Amino acid sequence: MHETAGSSAAPDDRLVAAVRERRLLLVLDNCEHVIEPAAALVARLLREAPGVTVLATSREPLGLSGELVWDVPLLAVPEDGRDLDAVRRSAAARLFTARAAAQQRGFRLDEHTAPAVARLCRRLDGLPLALELAATRVRSLGVQAVVDRLDDRFALLTTAQRDLPARQRTLGAVIGWSWDLLEAADQRALSRLAVFRDGCPPAAAEQVCGADLDTLARLVDRSLVVLDDSGAEPRYRLLESIAEFGLARLADPGPVRARHAEWYTALAERADPHLRGPGQREWLERLDAEAANLRAALEHGGGLRLAVALTWYWFLRGRFSQARRALAGPGDPAQRARAAPWLTGFALLLGAPVAPGDIRAALAGHPDARAAWFVAHAVLDRSDVTLAAQLLPDPGADRWTEAAVLSTRAKLAHARGDLAGLEQAGARSDALFAELGDRWGRSQAHDWLGGLAEMRGDHEGAARLHRRALGWAEELALWPEVGGKLSWLAWLAVQTRDWAAARELAGRAYRLAVEHDSPAAMVFAGLGLGLAARRTGELELAVSRLTALAEQGRGEAQPALYLPLVLVELGLAAEQRGDPAAALALHREAFAAATAMGSPRDAVHALEGMASAVAEPEVAARLLGAAAAARERLAAPRSPADRDETDRVTARAVAALGRDRFGELLAEGGRLGPDEARALA
Repeated sequence: MHETAGSSAAPDDRLVAAVRERRLLLVLDNCEHVIEPAAALVARLLREAPGVTVLATSREPLGLSGELVWDVPLLAVPEDGRDLDAVRRSAAARLFTARAAAQQRGFRLDEHTAPAVARLCRRLDGLPLALELAATRVRSLGVQAVVDRLDDRFALLTTAQRDLPARQRTLGAVIGWSWDLLEAADQRALSRLAVFRDGCPPAAAEQVCGADLDTLARLVDRSLVVLDDSGAEPRYRLLESIAEFGLARLADPGPVRARHAEWYTALAERADPHLRGPGQREWLERLDAEAANLRAALEHGGGLRLAVALTWYWFLRGRFSQARRALAGPGDPAQRARAAPWLTGFALLLGAPVAPGDIRAALAGHPDARAAWFVAHAVLDRSDVTLAAQLLPDPGADRWTEAAVLSTRAKLAHARGDLAGLEQAGARSDALFAELGDRWGRSQAHDWLGGLAEMRGDHEGAARLHRRALGWAEELALWPEVGGKLSWLAWLAVQTRDWAAARELAGRAYRLAVEHDSPAAMVFAGLGLGLAARRTGELELAVSRLTALAEQGRGEAQPALYLPLVLVELGLAAEQRGDPAAALALHREAFAAATAMGSPRDAVHALEGMASAVAEPEVAARLLGAAAAARERLAAPRSPADRDETDRVTARAVAALGRDRFGELLAEGGRLGPDEARALA
């Protein structure tokens, strides 16, 4: 290289002179701590040495015209630690495994270590240096202990490797290097951003942190804040390690957390009405994105005001336990009175014992018709038909509550076998929810309209209604509701003899019910599994499932609405196992329960069960006649599966009596009321 300037020339002058006529790539490494002079030098090189291309590595762009910024992404982390192949494909896990094996020769990534490695990679956000520092601890602690100590990561993630510069020997030093390069205002904004969990939208960052968009842009440019633009609205996110570093430098987190809680309380209150209309999906997704922030806001000042605002969101998402815990928190008397109905409703939905007096007391000081409906809805879920009907409010001018009340009235009519009332309330509820654009509400109304179609013998029409409701529930990701729709379809599959579909649908429904801790949904799904098992001859499995349901139904303060059906199924199973006396006792108990709860359709089903269990064919014929007449009065035809049972009993009686005598006795039974027929058995 020729010298084109004297030795007294400035270094940048000599560099420009040396490369001015050349075509080459010039690499400038670690520019962030000298960003201004580095930018000035590169700008001059680009002007005076057009053949030179500059590659600069830095935590922030140089800010020059024509600059192409290439973000080096974090290493991909494994999502599911149970999938060994997926963990092995992860770049973060591969780096950690290689470094850990270098420290401890026996370390392997296998089915035992993969869950811990996956969790470690996620907690460290795929940050290469953090993974390498963690790997140095495996030899002395083991990988699980490293994961367990990540809450104190700045003490944990250090190394004694002497060939590394001091700023790379600890995780704290790595982040501190970038922190020290920030202006005071940027440090303040970064530490305040650490109160957010899983990121935040720009408006929240500005209001809670007091940071303008220029400050946030500088933090993004310095790679200390990540801008995630993949969702409905952009979000600022901090890596977990940076968040912990910043939070430790927040001198007084109280005021920032108070602003955080106020922001998310206002968001929840703004969301609540949208969750009952055409904006359901958008606002459910928006609150889903803020789930971690909402939990943090509850911890740091949101209290009962925020908890009450989140009740409908929690209900739609099936988070009953979370709602119950939050609503039981401290608050002033007015807040506690407002929370009481919702707390009571969630306790009922979770199967907790709540006395009728306590239910009424929870409603005593609360004028909100929606909360009153919610309690009635939960009471009906526990089969107390009388109390639920008494608690249903007058919705006044609130059309949403009117639609919800009508949906509950449709359920009450379904339980009583009141087809006219069911059709009127169900259709009106569906129409109102359609006007409001509430797809959850329409899916509720479709439950009972589908139930009406099934009671009338239109199984294809019923399945069509339930599949439509299932589509809405899946579209909104309402997984408890998805389970309910699957259970309805499983019930219909049983009625139409599609046993394989019944088992598959009920199995999916049961898994969702367990996942979301929904006792009522577990009952419905378990019923489908039990019915399918009995109809296919798996008697031990059927009896086990149905006995558990019967014991649960008998143990309720009011006999469960499903109890008569379960008892009849157990009676039929007992008959199949050769114990007609036990079968008859179960059918009698079913008839008594159906009569007590005012369910004539279930009472008819119990009469048909008695006909299968009695020893005298004359009594069986009369019972079948009484049941057939009652079904005609109720406009409730037998399903194909039920016809199989009565056809079996009919064939047995005809064989014993002859067709003419059987016909006479059948006609005699048709002139008996259900109670008179019951006396025959």
